[in-house]
Amino acid sequence: MSSTIAFVVVLSLVVVNTPGWDAVKQTFFNWEIGRDNFAGILEGLWVNLKALFFAAIMVAVFGTLLAVLRSLRGPVFFPLRALATIYVDLFRGVPVLIVLYLIGFGVPALGIFGRLDAALLGTIAIALCYSAYVAEVLRAGMEAVHPSQRIAARSLGLSHGKTLRLVVIPQGVRKVIPALMNDFVSMQKDVGLISVLGAVDAIRAAQIDVAQTYNMTPYVVAALLFVAISVPLTRLTDYVAGRMNVREQIGGTV
Repeated sequence: MSSTIAFVVVLSLVVVNTPGWDAVKQTFFNWEIGRDNFAGILEGLWVNLKALFFAAIMVAVFGTLLAVLRSLRGPVFFPLRALATIYVDLFRGVPVLIVLYLIGFGVPALGIFGRLDAALLGTIAIALCYSAYVAEVLRAGMEAVHPSQRIAARSLGLSHGKTLRLVVIPQGVRKVIPALMNDFVSMQKDVGLISVLGAVDAIRAAQIDVAQTYNMTPYVVAALLFVAISVPLTRLTDYVAGRMNVREQIGGTV
């Protein structure tokens, strides 16, 4: 801990004593500009939080459905497994930014749904992308459940659906909670990309302020607000992972 503090202090002294520090400080760390634009950026952050909330719900539902489809056994379910596999491979391979453009500008161009809010379209695009990642994580957790659990559930008279819902999925989710929380943290950052569609979120609000002030401080303010959200989530992820490791070690002690 002391070595880390010493390193940070030395690095700070080096940066502060560089020839261009005064210009950088004025451009990126202007207290007055940051204070004046804080309220607008904070209001934009509320748009990001709403997008994160609804995207998380959609990802939880759709990701679970994809994981279940990919775990179905038997040749009769091959078409469903194939469709789920194609979807996962496609959306894991295409960059999130391109998906945002395709959904945000392609769907309104169809003229089917009329005018849609940019934040809504961005939320849907984020959910489509992260459903593919979460589906793979959940599938890995479900496959980690020992086959004897399925056999025991079926021997008790549970149907295949009830076995998945009551036995396999709950155990599978517990095994991959840290990975799921990491995906959630990543999604929390990527919801800032909805600004490319014109949604006035924290990033777009900061961009507007930068255009008005010719100063980069609003971007720093927006970044700090995102950090204020992600750091507690990251620490919670570490805490949950640590608890699960301790529990597994205790369970494996002879």
